[in-house]
Amino acid sequence: MASATDTRRSNTPERLGRSSFSSIRERDDDLAQTFTSSKISSYNTPLEHAIDDSSADEDTMLATQTQFAPPITQPSSRLHGYWAPPDSFKGWKGINVKGKLASKSFGDLQILNNAWKPAPSPPRVRGRAAPGEAIIEVLPIEILNNIIGFLELDIPPNGIERRNVDLMSCLLTSKTMHTATLNTLYTKVTIPHSRIFHKFLVNITAYPALGTIVRRLDFSHFNPSSLFSTARERLQTRNLTPDTLLQCLQLTPCLQEFMAQEYIDDELDINVLRKLFTGLDRIRALDFCGCSSTAFKSSFLELTSAPLPETLMIERLSLHKCLTLPSSVLDAVLPRLKFLTHLDVAGTRLSNKALQSIPHTAKLTHLNLAKCNALSADNVIDFIQNHPAAKQLVFLSLASDARSHELLSASDVTTLIPLLPKTLKSLSLKGSKMNASHIDLLLPLTKHLEELALGRSLKLQDVDRLFIPDESKPVEEQVEWVPHTIKYLDLTDMWGNELDLTILYNVSCLLKRYTEPLEVIELADDAFKRLRKSPGAIGRAGWRISDLHVRSWLVRNHDPNEPMRDDGRRPWKMGAQYWGMRKVPVTVAEVGGMYGSFMFGRQL
Repeated sequence: MASATDTRRSNTPERLGRSSFSSIRERDDDLAQTFTSSKISSYNTPLEHAIDDSSADEDTMLATQTQFAPPITQPSSRLHGYWAPPDSFKGWKGINVKGKLASKSFGDLQILNNAWKPAPSPPRVRGRAAPGEAIIEVLPIEILNNIIGFLELDIPPNGIERRNVDLMSCLLTSKTMHTATLNTLYTKVTIPHSRIFHKFLVNITAYPALGTIVRRLDFSHFNPSSLFSTARERLQTRNLTPDTLLQCLQLTPCLQEFMAQEYIDDELDINVLRKLFTGLDRIRALDFCGCSSTAFKSSFLELTSAPLPETLMIERLSLHKCLTLPSSVLDAVLPRLKFLTHLDVAGTRLSNKALQSIPHTAKLTHLNLAKCNALSADNVIDFIQNHPAAKQLVFLSLASDARSHELLSASDVTTLIPLLPKTLKSLSLKGSKMNASHIDLLLPLTKHLEELALGRSLKLQDVDRLFIPDESKPVEEQVEWVPHTIKYLDLTDMWGNELDLTILYNVSCLLKRYTEPLEVIELADDAFKRLRKSPGAIGRAGWRISDLHVRSWLVRNHDPNEPMRDDGRRPWKMGAQYWGMRKVPVTVAEVGGMYGSFMFGRQL
C-alpha cells in the first residue's frame, strides 16, 4: 500500500478541499509550502446524517428487490409466472391466484421449478472475456490491491459527501474485485467523528473477519464537536468511550498502527493502553500526539507502575507534546523498545537516564528531542557519539526556544557537529548558540543534508558560505568545491536587525539562482512582516511569500512546465511532501488533521 500512497495521481473533487476540525493539510498543486487550514469543523452541519459506507446506493438496492414476472403468452396470469431474483422466493403461499392461494399441485411445482434453474451462460463474444476472466480479475492479489489503493482517500472529504465512492462501486463489480476492495477499505481505517467509529464497530462486531483485515486505526482527523454541540450530548451517545475503544481493539487482533491525538486522550484509559502496549502481537507504531489530559497521565502512570514485558515490539513511538507525562513513564517504557527506529518525545520531560536507557539493539533513524528541557548538552553529545542506536540517524532535532532555554552553547555545537553521522538528511540546531566558525564545520554536512535549521548569533554573510566557495581561501580549494544538497533553510533565530533586508536583496547570495537546489527559507515573524512590505522585490528575485499561522517562508518560484521537477517527497518524510516538519511521522500517510497542525502549523 505504500506505493499507492507515494505515487501522484490527479485530483478528485473530494481531495481539493478536505479538512477536519482545526486541521492543516498539504495542497496537491505542486507549489511548495502551500497548505489549507480550517478552524471550523467541516462536518458540523445540521444536515449531517450517518452514511453506511458498506451499503450500496438506494437505486441499486431497489433494483434487487423481489419482482413478479408474468408469462409472455398470458400477461394477466398470476400463476404461470416466476419471481425474480429466484433467491428471494418466499414460498408457494406467496403466489396469489384470483384472491386464493395456489395449491401445491404437481403442475404448479413443475412450472415454478423453471425459476430455480440456473440462467444459461451468455454466448461468448469474440474479443470479450468471460465472467471472472477479465484481465484485471486474473492479476495477482498483491498487484490488484495496489491498483485499487489509488482510489483510497486517507483523508475524508468535507461535509456529508460519501467517502471512498469509487471503492464502493468496486464492491459491486465482481467477486474478485469485491474481495480486493474489502481489503483496501479495512486495511487503513480513518475515523473523522464518533458516528463513523460506531458504524465501524458495528460492522466488525457483526463480521469479525473484517476486523482481522485492519492494520491501521487513524484518529488524527477526529473531531469531537462535529455532530454534537455540547459535551453532555457526546457523553450520552456513548459512541466512542474507553469501553467501545477497547472492544474495537479486541476485534482487530492484527492491528499494526494506532494514531491518536489530544481529542481522544480521555478515552485512552488503563485498559486501552495495556491492550495497545502488551495485548497486540503485531503492533509496531503508536502515536499519542498532544495527549496531555489528567486522565491520560493517570492511565500511563498506572500502566508503568505494573510489571511490563521485557521487550515491547513497538518500532515507532510518538509522544509529541505529551506535556504532562512524568519522567518515570519514559524511564519505564524506553528500555523495553529493543526494535525502536522512530522516537518523538518533543516537549516531554525526558531525562538523561531515559535517553541513555534506549537499548543498544535499537536502530534509530528519526529522533526528535526538541524542547526536552530536562536534558543536558553533555548527555546528548555522549548519546550521539557513543550510543550504537544513534549511528544511522536520518532526522535529528535538537531545537529549543532560545528565549527560555538553551540546550547547546557555542562550545557544545563545536563538539557536536563533527560527531553527526553522514546519514543525516534533516538537522535542527535551532535555539543553540552559534558563531562563524561553525559554518566551516557544517560544510561537510551540507553535501548530504536536505534540511538545516541554524541557531542564533549568525549573520547572513556567514550563512552565504554554506552555498558558495569562500573567496578568502586559495583558488585550488574553490575549484574542488562540491555543491550542496540543502532544500530547506531555517533562519528563524535571526531576530530584529540580525536579518538585514538590504544585505538579503543586494549582497547575500541566498536569493540568487546559483543557490539551487535551495527551495525554502523559513524566517522569523518580525522579519517576515518587513518582507511583506516589498513583495515586488521578492518577486523580481524569483521568490514568493507563504505563511501558515505562526510560520513564514520564502519559496523559490519555478516554471510550471519545468520537466522532472522535484516534488519534495522523500522516503524519510513518510508521506509528507513539504519541508520543515516539526513532528516525526510514524506511518506512511498523507499529512492532515491535527497531525498537520503539529507538523507544519507550529514553531516547535
